[in-house]
Amino acid sequence: IIQGYGLTESSGSVASTVGPEESKAYGSVGKLASHLQAKIVDPSTGEALGPGQRGELWVRGPLVMKGYVGDDKATAETVDSEGWLKTGDLCYFNEDGFLYIVDRLKELIKYKGYQVPPAELEHILQSHPEIADAAVIGYPDEDAGQLPMAFIVRQPGSNLTGQQVMDYVAKHVAPYKKVRRVAFVNAITKSPAGKILRRELVQQAMSMGASKL
Repeated sequence: IIQGYGLTESSGSVASTVGPEESKAYGSVGKLASHLQAKIVDPSTGEALGPGQRGELWVRGPLVMKGYVGDDKATAETVDSEGWLKTGDLCYFNEDGFLYIVDRLKELIKYKGYQVPPAELEHILQSHPEIADAAVIGYPDEDAGQLPMAFIVRQPGSNLTGQQVMDYVAKHVAPYKKVRRVAFVNAITKSPAGKILRRELVQQAMSMGASKL
């Protein structure tokens, strides 16, 4: 399986796996394209980070867009004065130069000052044999900021409980990443392209009951 990663704003591929050996870097989108420069940046400080450290991916090169037509504000927010495109993706490079996508920065759940990637929790949930599909959102909370909340589609015939879901995740993550609310649904709200519509799920969560830890 050949993996790749790119953006409309990058006018093509940012990274890809080439050949069977690189394809063995499971979970990676491959190595940086030869025409690009890249760095991982701490979103809070703007500091460049080293291998294995998670931050926002910035890329620069001749194919990166000049800007958004007629929208100087959006352009200034996305491309800096040195031509670095801020992708908005939380990523890291390993020691061998393979790029890994963790999540979208704007989708990170802010729990008591910690950042929790929904995709990481979704991956764990989808590994449970009684879970057919799952999505994780940040549920608004006055004390914590946001609580990781899971929407779960059970496998046919399953009687999985909310507590069992939370216990399963807790065995695989640090305490601050634990799922703290669970709702069972018939299907996860997604776009025609299969993207989870988290904003709609947040609205749904606010209007429905859910079991809470």
